[in-house]
Order: sequence, then C-alpha cells, then structure tokens
Amino acid sequence: MHILSLLIAGTVLLLQGCSYAISPDVARTADRTITFNKLQADPPSSKGKTVIVGGLIAQTKNVKTGTFIEVVQKELDYWGRPRHTDRTGGRFIVFQPRYLDILVFSPGREITVAGEVTGTEEPSLGGSGAAYVLLNAREIKLWPPEKPSWEKPQFLDPLYDPNSPQGKYGY
Repeated sequence: MHILSLLIAGTVLLLQGCSYAISPDVARTADRTITFNKLQADPPSSKGKTVIVGGLIAQTKNVKTGTFIEVVQKELDYWGRPRHTDRTGGRFIVFQPRYLDILVFSPGREITVAGEVTGTEEPSLGGSGAAYVLLNAREIKLWPPEKPSWEKPQFLDPLYDPNSPQGKYGY
C-alpha cells in the first residue's frame, strides 16, 4: 500500500511539472482555430475572442493604466513555450492592466499569453507605421531564462582530442 501511495504522489508531481503554460480554465475558453497569421491579417474578425500566442519580448513600457509588452511572435511547442527558431509571424502587443517590472519582463525573455483580441495598436518606439494586434492579457506565463550551455549536462567523448593533427580521435 505504501508503494502505491508513493507511485501516485510521484505521478501527480510529474504531471504538475509538465503542464501547459496557460491554466486549463483559460485555455478552454481560447479559440485554437485562430492562427497568428489569420489574426494579423484580419484583427477585427477575431475581436472579443481569446487567443493563446507567444514569443520573445521586444520591449516593455509602463503607463498610468498598466503595462504594454511588445512581443516578437514565435510558434508555440506542445507545452505552450515559444520555439527556438528564427521564423516569426510578426509582432503583437499585450496590455496588462497592472504594473509589471520592466527589468523582469525584459527584452529577450520568452512569454506565452492568453489574451482577448481588442483591436490594433501603433508601435510606440520608432515603428514602421504598421499597426500590431492588441491583446488584453487574461493570463501571462513568463518563462524562466535559459541556462547557459555550460550549465547543461553534455556528453564528453574521452577519446576525442580537438588538438590532434591525426584527426578527430588522434589515431
């Protein structure tokens, strides 16, 4: 009986660690049929609908009524985390009606947002004049920064000698 309880507790902890970026309650209300390309092409047709999008923060700006976050869109993986790719569908702006620290929500950080489409917004800092899709945030997931590669476990081949003149393995 004791082993069964440990197994169940371990499974519950594992599943909590592998959950989607956005809470199930908010994710259920999101319209998953709206792609970012469709959203960007015709924002008025999606007005009032909740979508889940993400990417890299380009800039964050606090105003009296809250915080604007400009995001470079990236495709999301199975867990809702932005993929590491050079491809992007463009940019969008998220409005959070409360103060967010711009040093925490800093450029380059990965973010996933569930937000209600409210229209479009002109970029605030030297933009091209093209309006970005504006989302009113319902839920934001700020992903922890990636660890530098030297902190990640790596396989080191004991026979590999990068300084060997004979070749890859030195023989």
